[in-house]
Amino acid sequence: MTSIQVAQRGTGLLRVFNEAGVLSAADVHVAVRLGRLGREDSEDVLFAAALAVRAVRSGSVCLELARMREIGVDADESRDGAPGVDPATLPWPETDRVLTALRASPLVQGGQAGPLRPLRVVEADADGGALLYLDRYYQQEQTLRRALVERGADHPVIDTALVRAELDRLFADSLGEGPDRQRLAAALAATHWTTVVAGGPGTGKTHTIARILALLTAHRRATPKLAALRIALAAPTGKAAARLQEAVRDQAAELGLPELTASTLHRLLGWQRGRTTRFRHHAHNRLPYDVVVVDETSMVSLTMMSHLFSALRPDTRLILVGDPDQLASVDAGAVLADLVAGPVVGVPNPALRELLTSDTGSASTGTRAGEETGSGSDPAVVTEAADGISTGDGSGMSANSSVREGDSLSALEMRRLRGGIVRLTRGRRFGGRIADLAVAVRAGDADAALAILRAGGDDVSLCGPDDIRAVRADVTTAALAVTEAAQAGDAVGALAALESHRLLCAHRQGPFGVERWDRMAAEWAAAGGAGPEGPQAVWYPGQPLLVTANDHEARIYNGDTGVIIRRPDGSLRAALQRGSEPYLVHPTQFPSVVTVFAMTIHRSQGSQYDTVSVVLPEPESTLLTRELLYTAITRARTHVRVIGTEDAIRAAIARRVLRASGLTRNP
Repeated sequence: MTSIQVAQRGTGLLRVFNEAGVLSAADVHVAVRLGRLGREDSEDVLFAAALAVRAVRSGSVCLELARMREIGVDADESRDGAPGVDPATLPWPETDRVLTALRASPLVQGGQAGPLRPLRVVEADADGGALLYLDRYYQQEQTLRRALVERGADHPVIDTALVRAELDRLFADSLGEGPDRQRLAAALAATHWTTVVAGGPGTGKTHTIARILALLTAHRRATPKLAALRIALAAPTGKAAARLQEAVRDQAAELGLPELTASTLHRLLGWQRGRTTRFRHHAHNRLPYDVVVVDETSMVSLTMMSHLFSALRPDTRLILVGDPDQLASVDAGAVLADLVAGPVVGVPNPALRELLTSDTGSASTGTRAGEETGSGSDPAVVTEAADGISTGDGSGMSANSSVREGDSLSALEMRRLRGGIVRLTRGRRFGGRIADLAVAVRAGDADAALAILRAGGDDVSLCGPDDIRAVRADVTTAALAVTEAAQAGDAVGALAALESHRLLCAHRQGPFGVERWDRMAAEWAAAGGAGPEGPQAVWYPGQPLLVTANDHEARIYNGDTGVIIRRPDGSLRAALQRGSEPYLVHPTQFPSVVTVFAMTIHRSQGSQYDTVSVVLPEPESTLLTRELLYTAITRARTHVRVIGTEDAIRAAIARRVLRASGLTRNP
């Protein structure tokens, strides 16, 4: 653990909260610097500025002034050997006093030092209290809000009869009662400029993407005078982009799609190192595509999303895909979750209503038995019973009917559909107790989650922090299987064995961190006979790898995992997962790579393993959140093992990521 760094220039509240670990030295330095530039010496204003900097560093877009007392000790700050400070005992200033000081501050209003306004205050409205922004993030949020409103003001012109026929063709295997939400997603993409397709693991998001593209391609081909549809596939990371590309290409022949290439968002926008305009594509040089699909959108920050929206032509369809309940971007913002939870933007589309209306003209919006319409203050988790991973709710429509609202769509879902938002609900990747556990965690039901874990069984288990027998056995078994396949040159078998078990941690360092558990797992594997062939061996068969930098030309991406295998001629190659065929590269081609037996839960996003062992830190850890636990649980296909105390589980489920944003409020 690292000790607290004290900013020497900090005084008063800045000093007290810095020494307590609530503020970092960097937070204090930025606040003091802003005060000097703007000739502001109010202790309350400088304290609020430091908290706004900390908010961004912690992933929020802004600071909710009314909730500033809820801010805890920074996860990266601690006192070596000293007891922690309870933030509730600190001298927090009154919110009204801080807001009054901010209203008069030259950092908000501008002053004699010039027009510099590094802080923005958005006053209270019916949706909540005042928000304090660093100006950069306020401008980015406004850019995104304006783009959403403008893109929702009208709709694409479509041939509804053709779209209905294509929906029937593409979703011909959708049988059963209730709505097929994959089909709904395709209908939305045809009728909206901006579509959000939300869904948990295994709900068929990439399956849906491919069919959306097939629908739009067929619609374009029906107008011979128009050029072929220009499609861009993108994701926030190279690994996610490669996975999206493979998933779409696997379905391309069946659906009549052209060969498509995915890229990172940075590459799509044309990253320019050292240029005044960060990206080649922007508001004055728009992207040349008719359709842009972004996968893993939960990992996209506000900054990147504002750049993307600025670079889109008004007539470009944008399809955002991801799981809003997973961990959000490392940088500020949780845009996908905000869009799903926020107010519906845009005007109703008669074409969508025509597609949703049954053959008899029914367009009711009742709620099916057992489906909640939702209430309370968190619209992101309304209709948990309907949207839960385990329940799914209806597998689709008959091939010869339109998408029906009927009595199986809640009023909330209908409102979301009008705004271009749909949540896929039918989990196909896993079920049983893993799904029940994920739903309980997502719903914030600690009692139900603990009951599932205590009961145990074939697919879930709970171990105390010192009970490592089961995880050691799984680590050793997986390592031996990987090594056996790698020695035989079986790249497919080695990669499959590598995904049979994964050890996940919340922290990087400390007794519950990746560094310690990775070292222990490597020792367990070596003791079992799966380790280096000699003390000098840099590479060895069965060695698990994690790529930590991109090399686009070599098709190697940050976050890729792989394994060293021995070829028939005795040489070594690294096998990386690439669809059905592994991608083999020489180990020296890696831009940066480490041996990995354990990884952070953040790193695991987008991946799946047969068994997952999750190491939870102590309850006091601010990294321990509901989103973190949900993400870890949903990495598993067949078994989840939670290593930790019941108090840690309760703390995780009770603690939500506090990512303040104005996007969830009405304009």
